[in-house]
Amino acid sequence: MPEFVRSLLTQAEMAAGVAVLAKSICEANAGAESIALVGVFTRGVPLAQRIAAEITKLGSVKVHFGTIDITQYRDDLSTFQMVPKLEGSDIPFDLDGINVVLCDEVIYTGRSVRAALDELLNFGRPKRVQLAVLVDRCGREFPVQPDFSALKVTLAPGERVAVRFEEVDGQDACTVQTKASPR
Repeated sequence: MPEFVRSLLTQAEMAAGVAVLAKSICEANAGAESIALVGVFTRGVPLAQRIAAEITKLGSVKVHFGTIDITQYRDDLSTFQMVPKLEGSDIPFDLDGINVVLCDEVIYTGRSVRAALDELLNFGRPKRVQLAVLVDRCGREFPVQPDFSALKVTLAPGERVAVRFEEVDGQDACTVQTKASPR
């Protein structure tokens, strides 16, 4: 079935959104010695890397970087035709007592964030956990809200947000995809 695609953010708007996220994270964590950015595989990882680079440019705080794989914590794993590749989590620093910002490209139902929190707490007890997303898509099923978002959208049923990063997909793009209805 063909899909219709419309642009949500241009490459330049994505970059500007990352810069706003970095600045907002620094302001919300003023006075902290360090911030840990933890990207959720797959596309939360390049988002976290880009935010970390922007925070480093601001020079206001030490940045730790880690990645988290939520595959084993998903509540929909049994619905997949093919099990996703396990990437493994990599948090090469002590989480205890520090501010952690989970980074994911889109929040929609909140289920991925719930899974990420389950995995994250296996690594320690952070002082605080915040959530940064590029796109906040309305429609939660869990009581989870982002602390930082570059864009908030409400979409119609049948529409979905697709974020692409150069590091993973070969291009930067943020689009809305709509499946064509059968005739």
